[in-house]
Amino acid sequence: MSFHGQKILPAVRTMKDFDKMLETPFEYGVFLDLHIGMVKSVFEYAHQQKKKMFLHLDLIHGLTSDEPAAEFIAQYAKPYGVISTKGNALVKAKQKGLLATQRAFVIDSSALERSIKLIERTDPDFIEVLPGVVPKVINTLHERTGKPIFAGGLIETQEEVEAALEAGACAITTSNRELWKLYY
Repeated sequence: MSFHGQKILPAVRTMKDFDKMLETPFEYGVFLDLHIGMVKSVFEYAHQQKKKMFLHLDLIHGLTSDEPAAEFIAQYAKPYGVISTKGNALVKAKQKGLLATQRAFVIDSSALERSIKLIERTDPDFIEVLPGVVPKVINTLHERTGKPIFAGGLIETQEEVEAALEAGACAITTSNRELWKLYY
């Protein structure tokens, strides 16, 4: 299983990272840690380069990741989709025509159950599970929600990528450029 033929979704933290991504055949990726003043120009550039980028709403410096922020980003930057831990922001993003990814930090069985309840309420298009090195959690979330899963966080080796994919993840979000190289 993969996300539109990609096993890796490059997670871009800097413009240097984005330049490196542009050297790859990857069509899809994720912007992390953007300053609000850069969002529009970065997405215009991504659109010009024919890259379909998700934007991590919780990591935009200078913007709170709430419903008005999701609405603003949908109109202002027009990302391919958004990622957030905030269910209400994701509901608003979906209403505005964006793909929504619920980021879930699953550190114990209580967090897993809370995440499943939130996912049932928000009905995201995708789930990003962190840490992504726990195949059992990937499998459980996929089975119980029926949603495609991105695995992220602490994935450092090809073996960990393959284990997450075998557990049911459709893609791995990573800023590790060595892993990018292995999968293009």
